Amino acid sequence: MKALVLAVLFPAVALAAPPPTPRRISALLIPMDQGAEGHSVRLETYMNEALEQFAGFTVKKPEELFGMPPDDEAAASLKRGQKGLEESLEAYNARDYDDAERKLRATLKELQGAVGAMGSCVELCEATALYAAVLYLRGDTEEAKLNLVDLMALNPTFELSTKRYNKDFIALRATVATSRSSSLRGTVTVKTQPLGARVYLDGEFQGYTPFTLPAMQVGKHMIKLSRPGFRQHGQIIEVTPDDAEITAELSPTNNYKKYDSQLDKVASEIVKTTPSPSSVTLGKALSIDRGLLGTVKDLGPNGTELVVGFFDLRDGKKLAGRRIVLQGDEFGQEKQEMSRLVNYLVNNGMGGGEQKVKASDPLENRHGMEEWNGEDQGGRGRQVTEKKKKGDPLDGVNGTEDW
Repeated sequence: MKALVLAVLFPAVALAAPPPTPRRISALLIPMDQGAEGHSVRLETYMNEALEQFAGFTVKKPEELFGMPPDDEAAASLKRGQKGLEESLEAYNARDYDDAERKLRATLKELQGAVGAMGSCVELCEATALYAAVLYLRGDTEEAKLNLVDLMALNPTFELSTKRYNKDFIALRATVATSRSSSLRGTVTVKTQPLGARVYLDGEFQGYTPFTLPAMQVGKHMIKLSRPGFRQHGQIIEVTPDDAEITAELSPTNNYKKYDSQLDKVASEIVKTTPSPSSVTLGKALSIDRGLLGTVKDLGPNGTELVVGFFDLRDGKKLAGRRIVLQGDEFGQEKQEMSRLVNYLVNNGMGGGEQKVKASDPLENRHGMEEWNGEDQGGRGRQVTEKKKKGDPLDGVNGTEDW
């Protein structure tokens, strides 16, 4: 009877065991010099995107680990600016243009200080358009034109509502759009301390600092900068036909300060084959189980050296490692190179235990150079039997094979 009870209980215990949780993983790169500082964040981003293609992993991106908080002062300015815009619109609709102008001046000041908390120019563009309309109605046409130039710089496709604005003001905007002032362009080089911040121009991602924004329409533009582990930064820049440069110093979060203090120890252990005690400490601090930890070094004209290890952060064991040298990103090849690197490290480190999620795209892994006669209608592959010519070393070679 006891044996029967045990036989029933053991399967029940086995069924009650909780399912395995996904492994928490992140790719973290350590810049070894200032030249690599601006490169490491972009490569880190590509690697974490590649990790998301693997089943069984929960990817923790650097912004989740270290935080990337908005500017608190900017957020407060945005709330005040939104309220000011509502009050300005009420005064405008009541045809109290003196009051509307006064409130809009204060509103624009608040909104221009709120760029760090804004994702687009919606409120700023609305306030700029309304201010230009008030100036025009009060007879200050030239000042209204200058504000319309700013509006078109912020958003060239911004539409003026025919219900709110009269046809003469809308016609003025069309005149300004074809004027010489609107055709002028300027460039701005954006730098940060540290380098590697993402650059957003008028809400659109452009690249990583140091970055030169070319051929920008003259007038006011929104610049927003964000880097994992640092508080977001935003500001209004005035673009002129002359080249300009801005530099922003980013403020680190407390979590990033703790991480930064461990970097030297982790970097020195990445190339070693023995277990890494520092990686275990890092894993506990960040609450991740595995990590692709690497160093980035600027080799000048010889490219960028990347040394990466795949670590089990619970015991510090190095599961796989690789060194590669990147030769630039002129044709956007770095993202593919990072994807291949991640695939190599994970597949070798896990011994084939992790399976990459395959896309449902029937053209995946096709490069367009396959033999046309190797497919039937609908793109399905078929066998082609050809009579080989004896003695011809190029028989069956079409010159498009993968190297």
